[in-house]
Amino acid sequence: MRDRLLRLLTTLEAELRAQGRWDAAPPPEVALQSKQPFAFDTLNFDQWLQWILLPRMHELLSLQMPLPSSCSIAPMAEEIYGRDDSGGARIILIITDIDLLLTEHGGDLN
Repeated sequence: MRDRLLRLLTTLEAELRAQGRWDAAPPPEVALQSKQPFAFDTLNFDQWLQWILLPRMHELLSLQMPLPSSCSIAPMAEEIYGRDDSGGARIILIITDIDLLLTEHGGDLN
């Protein structure tokens, strides 16, 4: 199951890159320290995916640490991308798969 999560994370990164939503340079360090959900006060959603979600999930996987027991990122993605964003729709599908995998398995993806 961890392999499936890794594939989904890799797919998410590839989709962000393919759509030109991937930043070449990181935001200022202070932007990454936000305490707000999705760092909405310092990052846009694509940046949050790139600079916070993906690195943290990869770290948990590589260190064999416990994964979140539930996940609900898709509703935020749906709010951000809207109905008319076909690229956003592809990202929403990937995020939905991540949410379902983590929530259905309660973080137990060994």
